[in-house]
Amino acid sequence: MAGSTGITIALPDEEGLEISLSGPLSQEEFEQFCRNNPDLQAEREPNGKIWIMPPVNLDSGYHEGEVFAELRNFSKKDGRGRAFSPSTGFFLPDGSTRSADASWVSWEKLNQLTPQQRKTFPPLVPDFIIEVRSQSDSLPQLQRKMKDVWMANGVQLAWLIDPKEEKTYIYRADGSEEVIVGFDQQLNGEAVLPGFLLDLSLLEM
Repeated sequence: MAGSTGITIALPDEEGLEISLSGPLSQEEFEQFCRNNPDLQAEREPNGKIWIMPPVNLDSGYHEGEVFAELRNFSKKDGRGRAFSPSTGFFLPDGSTRSADASWVSWEKLNQLTPQQRKTFPPLVPDFIIEVRSQSDSLPQLQRKMKDVWMANGVQLAWLIDPKEEKTYIYRADGSEEVIVGFDQQLNGEAVLPGFLLDLSLLEM
């Protein structure tokens, strides 16, 4: 990060640590910040703000791990793309860099990346993402992220899973939304990821 960049830090709520910069943080500066702080999970907003996300508790870690494992295992057998973990950042068209608890990208998109782009936060939008609400996450804030970030940037299908309330919010590229109540059923990847099923009962504690 450039030495002339001033930083102020505020903790507005319990969801994460917000770092505001005196000027816009370029993508290169953000990548350098992440290289200098590999133990931090950070996201960058278009206006230059950085969010540092705290570690989650035991139950939330289990939920996130199960969701990613199910998507990864399906993706390896399916062969149409790759699944990526929560530590993977994507440089989105709106200028932000974001990560999801689980994401899937088709080979069609992955094969368009240069070798150099694969070593940075890639400039692409996942086809499919899953976010899992942790104990400390604000539901309205996560819902805004789903609509104003993921869907607005071109994600085709997104799931927001709330283990606390046993609800799942489904967002589709055509603008339709659906709420699934209860963990006694399955979610499916629809036309975006046909054949993928997530048994929500796996998330019951």
